[in-house]
Amino acid sequence: MILRNVAIRHGRQALAAPLRKSFFRALNTEALTHDTAAIEHSIQNHAKETHSIEATINQLHLTKSFVPPSDEGEPSDEVKQNYAIKQHIKKRTAKLGSIVEKHYEPEALVINPPGPEHVTLELLLASQSHLGHSTSLWNPANQRYIFGVRQGIHIISLEETAAHLRRAAKVVEGVAYHGGLILFVGTRAGQAACVVKAAQLSKGCHLFERWTPGSITNKDQILGKCDIKVVDKDDVEITQGYEEKLEGWTALKPDLVVCLNPLENYIMLHECGLNNIPTIGIVDTDADPTWVTYPIPANDDSLRCVQVIAGVLGRAGEEGQRKRLEVAREGQVTWLPPPGLGKPETEEDKKRAAVKVKKASKPSDEQEQERTRGTRGRRGELDGEDLEL
Repeated sequence: MILRNVAIRHGRQALAAPLRKSFFRALNTEALTHDTAAIEHSIQNHAKETHSIEATINQLHLTKSFVPPSDEGEPSDEVKQNYAIKQHIKKRTAKLGSIVEKHYEPEALVINPPGPEHVTLELLLASQSHLGHSTSLWNPANQRYIFGVRQGIHIISLEETAAHLRRAAKVVEGVAYHGGLILFVGTRAGQAACVVKAAQLSKGCHLFERWTPGSITNKDQILGKCDIKVVDKDDVEITQGYEEKLEGWTALKPDLVVCLNPLENYIMLHECGLNNIPTIGIVDTDADPTWVTYPIPANDDSLRCVQVIAGVLGRAGEEGQRKRLEVAREGQVTWLPPPGLGKPETEEDKKRAAVKVKKASKPSDEQEQERTRGTRGRRGELDGEDLEL
């Protein structure tokens, strides 16, 4: 039984094994010559295909179901139909669901700041303008701006804030309309973006770093190397005619200073007071409102409140600049040039000045005749005296 099973197993392996060439030759050497050549050719082709790229791809289990593209047949409209179905579903379901109400976006007050006409009590309340400091830190000079006390904290009256903010906006608009230089100062962390945006709108200057003491009182030494340009009534720079005048020109002083944190910039406010420069500042309950010319009672610790106030003042300066340029196109100039600037010097003016200098150095013919007449008369008088003697 064991021998029979072994014979059957080895017999099946012998039958399953490939036939050798010698066995074919032993059976029939003439009839199977063509078949042997065909088998050899197929073995060579199979060996070549195994080393080809197609054989490597076909060996992957992921590409067994790969169907190569063919140009036969008409193009399918399945993609077009799916897109049409998607648009139909989107149109039907666009109005479904809840509507998102207006919400606070921190960058909105910097990118698109509000104008003076948009100042409302709701806006000031949302920006936390009413929150003051503790009652133990208050300055008694701010009593007229305080609405009440809530949990040991002073509450600033929003009506006073709105009124003083509108008044400050009118001041900024008037200074910009008359061609004044406005300086925006905010040295606390996070105030740089709103300060720069307000200065760009009002075509002024900005400062968001430490104030250098003496920038106004000692401006010739600190700001003497800054560039100065001359513009016409339409804000177009004039490059010729003022070269000699600008060489000895001193540093400019701002016509209005807007300070967003007066407590840290007391030195700057003191220098402005010494030079009669008006100032606008955000005054909290712990600050002294007499430090600035036009105080705005509000929370100077809230970045959102500072952005609202800076944006409103920047929009006011933009409106003043727009009105000034609009009037300038009609030929009316709302500002006067600084003393000593005058009109630009042309080549003709230089020639005339040179001629005047020559005339002043050389005496005229009439003056020479008068001198000769005077000397002759004097000589005659002397001769007469000699004769009398």
